[in-house]
Amino acid sequence: MRTHIVWDWNGTLFHDMEAVLGASNAAFETIGVGPMSLREYREQYEIPIPRFYQRLLGRAPSQEEWLKLDEAFHDRYRELSEACGLTEGAGELMDGWRAAGHSQSLLSLYVHEKLVPLVDTFGLTGHFLRVDGRSGPAGGQKAEHLVRHLAALGEQVDPARTVLIGDAADDALAALSVGAHAVLYTGGSHTREKLEPVGVPVVDSLAEAVELAGRLTG
Repeated sequence: MRTHIVWDWNGTLFHDMEAVLGASNAAFETIGVGPMSLREYREQYEIPIPRFYQRLLGRAPSQEEWLKLDEAFHDRYRELSEACGLTEGAGELMDGWRAAGHSQSLLSLYVHEKLVPLVDTFGLTGHFLRVDGRSGPAGGQKAEHLVRHLAALGEQVDPARTVLIGDAADDALAALSVGAHAVLYTGGSHTREKLEPVGVPVVDSLAEAVELAGRLTG
């Protein structure tokens, strides 16, 4: 049976860390937290996001603060992300994976209604068996979304021959929870030092991630 890749979007296929940082700093301003550098952000960021904000504040944000944080982040991200593109080589890697007879899908915690047209803008929709973004409130973890994603794919994929490629520890934890494999990429939201303790392969390029995906299920 063919190997299936579930791709993450933000920080993995979509090279948007500068936009994420700018949007995060805009959100921090609403709660009186000073701006971070990209390295500081990558060293401290974690999912679920409310826990990240709690560590910055020293307490859990109130419901009102959380709404302000979320609104400020998304307003600024919408502006900054227009200048972002795909991670270098991503399109060619997806072409090659499909040409080799394998399958792929996309699962993101970016809101579904915004994700779908963005993916289509890059001409990628046809690469995927399925594209799923987040429905429901922000701030959760990927595991429950991955369960639904794989259920929707049904017999087209086997979780044991599925590899989730993402940039966050949460991606790996989601994959492991359903019996799938994971490869984590260091070019996104987490540093290598934050990723390695999860215990799955960590790579510095998407090319390495795709090569490993083939070997993990071979």
